Amino acid sequence: MRDPKSGSHTVWDCKYHVVWVTKYRYPILGGDVGQRCRELLREISRGHEMTISAGAINRDHVHMLIGIPAQLSVSRAVQFLKGKSSHKLLSEFAGLRRRYWGQHLWGRGYWVASSGNVTDEVWKRYIEDQQPATPDDDFEVL
Repeated sequence: MRDPKSGSHTVWDCKYHVVWVTKYRYPILGGDVGQRCRELLREISRGHEMTISAGAINRDHVHMLIGIPAQLSVSRAVQFLKGKSSHKLLSEFAGLRRRYWGQHLWGRGYWVASSGNVTDEVWKRYIEDQQPATPDDDFEVL
């Protein structure tokens, strides 16, 4: 464990590679929407003691290598990330409200793998290969 976190009775280092898509795979996450999505995902993560090791926002999906506290299930963490970001983005961007009139910005499911099967560096390299060069801080909007 490189950077373990601790609670009152636990020491943990649980990292997951999580990917989810926009509903109907519409390419809406560019420009201001993508930048705001990045800010929201960071705020939500901090609020629930999750740590983002790497991330990329493509036009129609989100990749994250994220550390999730031991007391928080992966499904609950993704529920927080997708639910709160969807609500905020739809309330801030009128164009999204017209396209997603049913109040659902993200597709129903997500993909997740624990980073224990491969090293964190492999996941980071994979996520970085999903985007063009010149990262600003390991979490970019494409």
